[in-house]
Amino acid sequence: MTGELSEPQIDDLLFRHSVGRLGCHDGRRPYVVPVSYVYDGRFLYSYSADGLKLRALRAHPLACFQVDEIDGLGDWRSIVAWGRFEELHDDAARDALERLSTHLRAFVETSAGIKGSGRSYVARAKRWGVMYRLVLIEKTGRFERS
Repeated sequence: MTGELSEPQIDDLLFRHSVGRLGCHDGRRPYVVPVSYVYDGRFLYSYSADGLKLRALRAHPLACFQVDEIDGLGDWRSIVAWGRFEELHDDAARDALERLSTHLRAFVETSAGIKGSGRSYVARAKRWGVMYRLVLIEKTGRFERS
């Protein structure tokens, strides 16, 4: 049986996961890349070092985001969301980084049983990148159960 996920089921999937695929376009070709994220019910927050992804998002801020959960070939849930890229600065960037770091530490510790270092990616890498969010405009989801 296949079907559509409800809005609460879509949000639940987004809240529970930490890695999704971001789709953007640089004006010449599409680009899809996995990113770590945290979802707050309205925005998807993520972090990136400067590179192709940020150049594409700055030039063409409409993006697509996809997350799936696969328990078997006939047992899966998948969501696609569309949103607008917004680069964050100052307090908004610091708040988003703390939210993302806290979420990722909890995710790693509960799902993999691995204790994190307690330090954010930025602290470990000793370099600052760009915090950004996607303002979600539309979400859709599908599932299949055998």
